[in-house]
Amino acid sequence: MRSALFVALTLVSSTAFAEPAQTPPKPEAAPRKAEVGKQAPNFSLADLAGKDVKLSQFKGKTVVLEWFNPGCPYVKKSHSVGSLIDTAKRVTKDGTVAWLAINSGAAGKQGNALDDNTAAVNSWSMAHPVLRDESGVVGKMYGATNTPHIFIVDKTGTLVYAGAIDNSPDAEGKSAPDGKLVNYVDATLADLGAKRAVKTPVTKAYGCSVKYAN
Repeated sequence: MRSALFVALTLVSSTAFAEPAQTPPKPEAAPRKAEVGKQAPNFSLADLAGKDVKLSQFKGKTVVLEWFNPGCPYVKKSHSVGSLIDTAKRVTKDGTVAWLAINSGAAGKQGNALDDNTAAVNSWSMAHPVLRDESGVVGKMYGATNTPHIFIVDKTGTLVYAGAIDNSPDAEGKSAPDGKLVNYVDATLADLGAKRAVKTPVTKAYGCSVKYAN
C-alpha cells in the first residue's frame, strides 16, 4: 500500500514540475513579390554614403527604379550613348518623379565595389542615389534579372511598368525595330500624365545578368 502511494506521489510530483512544451518559432514570412498592377513592396537600402533610403519616403511621387551595375557593358553604353544618358535628369526635373538606381551585385561580383559605383556616378553625372543591395533581397523581391532593368511605381504606390529601358537591345538606340526608338520610361510617364492605362506595362529586359550572391 505504501509502495503504491509513493509511486503515485512521484508521478504527480514529476508532472507538476515538468517544463512546459516549447512552441516552435513561426517561420518568417517570405518578402512579398512585386507584381505589375499591385502595390510595390516597400524597402530600405543604404546609398553610397551609408544613408538609408526608403521607397515609402517618396509617397505621392512617381518612382523609377533602375537596376544598376557600373561594370556591365550594357549599362555603360546606355549611360554614355543610349537612353539612360539624360532620361533621369529630364524626368526628375520638375520634382514629381524620383529616380533610384539599385545595385544588387553581391560582394566580390562585377560592379559591386563602392569605388566603382562612385566613379560611375561622377563619370555619368548621376544626380540620383545609387542604393546597395548586396544581399539581393530587394532585387529578388522585384524580380530584377538584368542591368539595366527598369521598374516604375506610380504616385499611388502601384507598380505600373517592369522591363527594359527601351526597345533597342544594343543599348545604343541603334537596333530599334524599323529605326523607331521607344523609351519605355518616357512612354509610361506620358500615359500616367494623361491619366490613361499604361500601354506597355511589361517588356523583356536586356543587358547583363544581375550578379546575386550564391
